[in-house]
Amino acid sequence: WTVSVDGGTPQQIAPDWDRGAGELAWLPGSSELLLVADEAGHAPVFRVGLSDAEPHRLTQDGAYSQVRVAPDGSFALALRSSYAYPLEAVRIDLAVAASGAGSNGAGTSAAGANVAADESRVALLRGPSARPELPGRLEDISTEVTDPDGTSVTVRSYLALPEGASAENPAPLLLWIHGGPINSWNAWSWRWNPWNMVAAGYAVLLPDPALSTGYGQHFLQRGWGNWGAAPYTDIMAATDAAEARADIDETRTAAMGGSFGGYMANWVAGHTNRFKAIVTHASLWALDQFGPTTDAAYYWARETTAEMAAKNSPHAFVGEIRTPMLVIHGDKDYRVPIGEGLRLWYELLTESGLPAAEDGSTEHQFLYFPNENHWILSPQHSKVWYEVVLAFLDQRVLGTTRDLPSVLGN
Repeated sequence: WTVSVDGGTPQQIAPDWDRGAGELAWLPGSSELLLVADEAGHAPVFRVGLSDAEPHRLTQDGAYSQVRVAPDGSFALALRSSYAYPLEAVRIDLAVAASGAGSNGAGTSAAGANVAADESRVALLRGPSARPELPGRLEDISTEVTDPDGTSVTVRSYLALPEGASAENPAPLLLWIHGGPINSWNAWSWRWNPWNMVAAGYAVLLPDPALSTGYGQHFLQRGWGNWGAAPYTDIMAATDAAEARADIDETRTAAMGGSFGGYMANWVAGHTNRFKAIVTHASLWALDQFGPTTDAAYYWARETTAEMAAKNSPHAFVGEIRTPMLVIHGDKDYRVPIGEGLRLWYELLTESGLPAAEDGSTEHQFLYFPNENHWILSPQHSKVWYEVVLAFLDQRVLGTTRDLPSVLGN
C-alpha cells in the first residue's frame, strides 16, 4: 500500500497479484517499484507501477536479493543464486522491455530456457571465484495432486541427480523436506546443500508441498493449520513421481528434513514404512509441548491451537514408527527446544515399533551438539553432521559402511 504524507486515501499496489512481495526498491520518480517474490522455485525481480493491477516479471532464473537501483534508474544491481549456483553479483538492465513470461510471472520452469530469457537483461558481474562445478545435474519436475474437494493442484520439485544416473544405473533417492514451513526450495545454501549428497551417489528430491511460497495463497491455505494432510500427501506424490523415473531406484530410498522439515520427517515416519531410513534434525515432535516453549511462541500460537496440535502432532503416532531414525539436535536451539529431541529419542526407544532391545541396543541413533543452536554453524561440526548423516544413510540404504568421525569415539 502507499499512503500520501499529507493524508490522502491509501492505495493498494497490484491488488490482483497472488504472490507475497519481499524486498522493495523505488525507481526514480517514485511512481514504480522493483520487488522480489518467490515464484515456482525461483525468486525473480518484478517491476510494478503504483496503479498496476499486477507487476511485470523482469528476470527468470534464480533467487534475487539485495536489489539496489542506480540513481538514474537505468539499471539495478543485485545478488542471485539458485540450486545450480551460489550467490553471485549481477546487473539488471531496466531499459530492456519486459520479458514475455507474462505479467503474472508464469514463465517456463526449464533452467535452460530461463537462462536464455535472462541473457538480454541480466549480466553477470566479475566475482572472486567461478561457479563451483556440480557433481551432477538439476531438473525441475512436477506432478498433479487431487485434493479431497476434487481440485487438481500441481506440486513441483527440484531433482538433483548424480553424474551417470540412468536407466542402466539408477540412483538411490533421498527425499529432503524444507523447513519454514512458509518457505521454498529456491536459493543456494552452504548449510543445507543437496550436492554433498549427490556427490555421495544419491539423487536428492527437493519438493515444494502445501505451505510453500511462490504458488499463491490457495496453495498455502491447503496446509495451514493442517500440517499432516496436504503437505504430507504432496510430498508423497512428489516422491511417487520421482520413483517412477527410470534413473531412480525406488527400492533404495530415504527421507530427511530439518525444523519443519524435521516435523514432516517425523510425521512421515509414523505414516509410512516406504523409506529405508529417516533423518530428523531440530524437529518438532510433540506440538502441545513445542508451542509454549519455543522462543517464537507468539507466532506459533496463531496456528498451533490445541485442536490443531492434537490432530497433527507426530508423537501420537510413535507406535507406528518402524523405520530407523537418526535424531539430531543442538542444545542451544531455542526455536525448537532440545526437549523436543530428547522426548523424541526417549519415545523412539520405549514406544516405537523399533524399541530398544533388552541390552539397550537400538536401530535408532542420536547425534547431539552441546554448543550448537537451530543450525549447525561451526565448520568442523558441519563436517561431522554430513559424515554422520551419510554413514547412517549408507548403512541402511546402500548396505555399505562408512567410518564415523573420530571425534565421536567408538
